[in-house]
Amino acid sequence: MRRVVVTGMGAVTPVGNHLEEYWSSLVSGVCGVDFITRFDASEKKVKVAAEVKGFDPLEYFEKSELRKNDLFVQYAVAAATQAMQDSKIAGTVEPERLGVYIGSGIGGILTTTENSDKLCQGAKRVSPFMVPMMISNMAAGTVSIRFAAKGPTLPIVTACATSSHAIGEAYRAIRHGYADAIIAGGSEAAVCELTLAGFTSCMALTSNNDPKTACRPFDKNRDGFVMGEGAGAVILEEYEHAVARGAKIYGEVCGYGNASDAYHVTAPDPEAGGITRAIRLAMEEAGVEADGHTYVNAHGTSTPLNDKSESLAFHKAFGEAARAVSISSTKSMTGHMLGAAGAVEAIACLKAIETGIIPPTIGLQEADPDCDLDYTPGAAKRLDVRTAMSTSLGFGGHNACLVFRKLEEA
Repeated sequence: MRRVVVTGMGAVTPVGNHLEEYWSSLVSGVCGVDFITRFDASEKKVKVAAEVKGFDPLEYFEKSELRKNDLFVQYAVAAATQAMQDSKIAGTVEPERLGVYIGSGIGGILTTTENSDKLCQGAKRVSPFMVPMMISNMAAGTVSIRFAAKGPTLPIVTACATSSHAIGEAYRAIRHGYADAIIAGGSEAAVCELTLAGFTSCMALTSNNDPKTACRPFDKNRDGFVMGEGAGAVILEEYEHAVARGAKIYGEVCGYGNASDAYHVTAPDPEAGGITRAIRLAMEEAGVEADGHTYVNAHGTSTPLNDKSESLAFHKAFGEAARAVSISSTKSMTGHMLGAAGAVEAIACLKAIETGIIPPTIGLQEADPDCDLDYTPGAAKRLDVRTAMSTSLGFGGHNACLVFRKLEEA
């Protein structure tokens, strides 16, 4: 089996539109949640979201291209471009050996609603670009075209576990020899009236409209998640290929777990069976045990059911070591970026390994008795991180766990 490392990263998030700005905001505890600006939410039950701020698509697109690309594709291209530039991999890998695994939970919902509204208002036709703008595979397709990546290209859709599964499946593709490098991650741009109404109706979103306390994972008073948006991308590369070209290596991908709850369309298994299995599978493949040098970036959505079942999973998967592990939910700052969440959280894991800093869970003031582990409340802390894990759970019962570690020589 071939080893797989991360040699480039890029992020567009509610707390920063470039990698270092994103990471600096996380360790500083910057809250990306605020009142919605994309539409008038003043009369809505939910008035807050974690929107991307100050994004300039002209850094990545010609002006004439923007009307042909939904915002989720623009975010994906931006994150992928940053990651490619960071890795300096361009020109070092054959196009047929470079792939793209970028998914989206919802795809081009802004395009869908905009064109639907036009028809309802009497228009006789919609945009000729509507279909390629709305379909969820187009982020992967556009990034593939942008970078002439002709290798395995696969968009994954597993709701909020999307980009963790994308990274995990890309890792396996390289590990088994189907590619030498893959641009992997996820993108989402779904802050609109329709999606807010849908998530509100299924009682998933917080009813707390104070931006500073709306998203408070593992807190006793949490009552739902805050919708976020953006994109994250990483360059996964075969280890020998990366070493031969002198690439900077952030860390090694060494384990991936994929398991289903087979329980409910929206609620997690209260016994945490699926996510526990995913964590155990990833740890077994990686050959690691949890200890005081382990960091976990939890899914940590700030919903009553998720945080409780995920805490149970950590107890079950880690055993007595659970209380020694450092955990945090960066969704407390970015909101829930849906299909992009796993990618930006994987990046947080790799930066924690690189810098020895654990980002905090902000807003956590009164711990839920059922969430009794070290969730790094309030402020970042220093730790010699040797192993980092990212967990993701999605509607439909999808579960994923990724394990990263500091690079060890062969």
